[in-house]
Amino acid sequence: MSTGKEQLDVEDDFIAVETEDAEPVVEVPKTNLSKRRTIDNLLEDRRLQKQLAEYDFDL
Repeated sequence: MSTGKEQLDVEDDFIAVETEDAEPVVEVPKTNLSKRRTIDNLLEDRRLQKQLAEYDFDL
């Protein structure tokens, strides 16, 4: 245990980084979800285009 009389070495070279200067953190789950929804929409469009091309209009 410390007796309270010991000299502690303190480094004065510490530089605090402000949060405003730090680069924003990308929220991965939101971007992944957005990409997944975009891919799903493109696949749905392709499926519908294929169904439309195969549809027999001479009913």
